[in-house]
Amino acid sequence: MPQIRVGIVDDHELVRDGLRLILENQPDMEVVGEAGDETGAFALAALRKPHVMLVDLTLDGGDGVALIRDLSARHPRIGLIAVTMHHHEETVRQAFLAGAAGYVVKGAASADLITALRAVARNQHYVHPMVASVLVVDSLRWLRQTDRLSSRELEVLRLITAGRTAIEAGKVLGISAHTVRRHASNVAAKVGVRGRVALARYAVEHHLVHDEA
Repeated sequence: MPQIRVGIVDDHELVRDGLRLILENQPDMEVVGEAGDETGAFALAALRKPHVMLVDLTLDGGDGVALIRDLSARHPRIGLIAVTMHHHEETVRQAFLAGAAGYVVKGAASADLITALRAVARNQHYVHPMVASVLVVDSLRWLRQTDRLSSRELEVLRLITAGRTAIEAGKVLGISAHTVRRHASNVAAKVGVRGRVALARYAVEHHLVHDEA
């Protein structure tokens, strides 16, 4: 039986020990290494070449979402599973956008963790039932928000995301800079973000603009 090579990244030794004990009892899994911080995680990925890594999102002194993003960029063949106590919609969203293939809440049953590992090892995605409803609600909210954007607001959003100033966007659209800012403010209020940078990031992450914008 092919072995699923698993790496564990968590800043608590007790948690790592518990996860290792669970996985070592699985005939198709092998824990090939552990890490307690970001530096160790990169070394683990590069040297031990796991098929799947369990990554804590609340590493002491680090950002688990950023770590997943960097690991995904450097080692795209490794399946990454976020393991965390948090199930807030923004945390879930950011983890998957960063490159996570799975999301498991700490305190879940061992069977759920094993299911997640096997699914991700098969290049599938896994979402723990505790956060599945969060993603559904978030998706519905996003659909309602984007449906409310007018064609003019989408045009303004496209130009802002492309880096145009209010004056430049106004010239392209034949409207004043003041009107551009008003449209941008309306869009921000509808999608629930603040600031030009956050608005552009939201547009890209939710595919509201084309790549050529």
